[in-house]
Amino acid sequence: MSPTAPLIPEQRRESIVEHLHRERVLSYRQLTDLLGVSQMTVRRDVATLEDEGRVTATPGGAKLTPRLLVEASRDVKQDVDVAQKRAIAREAATLVRDHMTVYLDAGTTVQAMREHLDEVTDLTVVTNDLATVRSFADHPDVDLIVVGGRVDSANQSTVGRLTRLTLTELSLDLAFISSSSWDLTHGVTTPVEAKVEVKRAALEVAERSVLVADSSKYGRFGKYRALRLAELQTIVTDDRLDDEAASALLDAGLDLVVAAPISAARSRTGTSS
Repeated sequence: MSPTAPLIPEQRRESIVEHLHRERVLSYRQLTDLLGVSQMTVRRDVATLEDEGRVTATPGGAKLTPRLLVEASRDVKQDVDVAQKRAIAREAATLVRDHMTVYLDAGTTVQAMREHLDEVTDLTVVTNDLATVRSFADHPDVDLIVVGGRVDSANQSTVGRLTRLTLTELSLDLAFISSSSWDLTHGVTTPVEAKVEVKRAALEVAERSVLVADSSKYGRFGKYRALRLAELQTIVTDDRLDDEAASALLDAGLDLVVAAPISAARSRTGTSS
């Protein structure tokens, strides 16, 4: 089905990557139908994505490249898989209780938790995400701590050593960690070295750490490993995670929660809810 409004090139290319996450391999004709653009446009987009190391052109189509060399910008991410991100955010927010100190990692999925936290009282929010800071300006009862450091303008967040040093001075009840690439073999990874020490610092000062990442990121890996999945207490993702991947995560003893966009989230920890 064609989108209701034309996408800018970056959004269109990100959409190609998201479709390939679900189907693994798609023909140019299939991509043309999905995006509602000409085959010439699709071929140019695939060529650009191949130059970036994100997809591999095949005879007549494209397939996903598992290694993540670059991350999409915040502007592109915020318009991709919105329903899935909202479902994950809603489920993750249920873990937050009154009087908690929580860390919200940079990312659009974590930021989407904001709308579900109005009823939490005496909440302390620690974040390195500039958009999340703005979104909490109208919260009725929050003590907001902005973790400073070098600004990553494309991601609208702070990263690096100064950010890590601030986090090491805090004690967190919960850390919600985001990722653009994760799987059982590689853990939580990133192509940006400066993000590693921030995620690790949050993990190390938190009583409980939760990964919030949609299923389209599963099976990809970046150059730098931030943490192993076994170091997390819970993983919250969406219901498009394939059964084989879900089974592997559960067999590894991980607490996996799957959130459905339309109905209430269902847990795949042995029983459905």
